[in-house]
Amino acid sequence: MDLRLRDLEGVWAMVKGKNILTCLEMDLLTNRKHIYPKHVLLQNPGFDGVEIHGAHGYLIDQFLKDQINDRTDKYGGSLENRCRFALEVVEAMSEEIGADRVGIRLSPCANYMESGDSNPEALGLYMADLLNKFGILYLHVVEPRMKTLGERFRCSESLVPMRKAFNGNFIVAEGYDSEDGNNAVAENHADLVAYGRLFLANADLPKRLATLIIRFLMKQTVFNCKT
Repeated sequence: MDLRLRDLEGVWAMVKGKNILTCLEMDLLTNRKHIYPKHVLLQNPGFDGVEIHGAHGYLIDQFLKDQINDRTDKYGGSLENRCRFALEVVEAMSEEIGADRVGIRLSPCANYMESGDSNPEALGLYMADLLNKFGILYLHVVEPRMKTLGERFRCSESLVPMRKAFNGNFIVAEGYDSEDGNNAVAENHADLVAYGRLFLANADLPKRLATLIIRFLMKQTVFNCKT
């Protein structure tokens, strides 16, 4: 299947369908002429920014993980090379709309669609450290316990090194309930906790979570009333 890219002036570029993109075709993917977010943000004031999806076995994640990236050029092999494409996308997006409007989601420990890595902690730490130079708004990371879709595992990996290495806002996700989420923030494990699947059937999820918090606080509080 061929990949067609069009810039804002309507000029088309064709990336021919094949198993491996050439370095020239990779340059087309990160060419600012083919990045639309600035136009979208200007036309739709309700949009605040863009989250780059670098997780769950999709394109960027396939470059990051050594169990699926078998390239032999500058985009494969070493950790530096495998992270090159992701960082190029972040750089291009930051230059186009401003780093303060850019975030990225990563899942270094996950194995979605057979996109696993032999050293996920090193991968996550490397990305967290290199992302600092762009000054992006946040880093959004999937918890190591969620290695595959919908399954929660016991594991030894931790996001703490990534949290310490990244200078911006740090968001964690996957497998959180109300109590876990509050604990994550209270214990400085993260700045924010993202909820996804719980929102699908609960549009009023923030209200529901807030109610649970109030109930918990009331149970922990002793009320002294004077009559």
